[in-house]
Amino acid sequence: MTAVRRAVPEDAGEVLRLRQVMLDAMAPAPTSTDWHAGSLPGLRAHLAEPDGDLAAFVVDRPGRPGALAALAVGTLEYRIGRPGNPHGRVGYVFSVATDPGARRRGYARACLAELLDWFRERGAGHVMLTASAEAEPLYASLGFTRDTDPSMRLYL
Repeated sequence: MTAVRRAVPEDAGEVLRLRQVMLDAMAPAPTSTDWHAGSLPGLRAHLAEPDGDLAAFVVDRPGRPGALAALAVGTLEYRIGRPGNPHGRVGYVFSVATDPGARRRGYARACLAELLDWFRERGAGHVMLTASAEAEPLYASLGFTRDTDPSMRLYL
């Protein structure tokens, strides 16, 4: 059985490293890491809030103290209720990544299972994510389906 734990502030640098792994896997070319320094203080603060609306579940990299093998990170948000989710709690998974040298061992699945339990415990009516083509089979095996709602974005 894979040992999954909740990430703590001391994991923030490794969480950002694995998020970069995920971002690079989805981009046509590796992206800059310039954003890490600006993101680190806020991430540490959120990881220090055990009852906050952000949770990261991680697996430590065997044989590499201080390194992470995999992670799943998400937030819980409130939206006005609707049919099927009258309480309006929605989970968002926004980072699932495995270190390239630790893949195909079930680490991401174990982290995601813990994150989904965290959402359930907090009353989320549903959970959303954006899936890469490579990760879609994992998400489908956990019950995720394609969403028919169109999505749009505005950068501010």
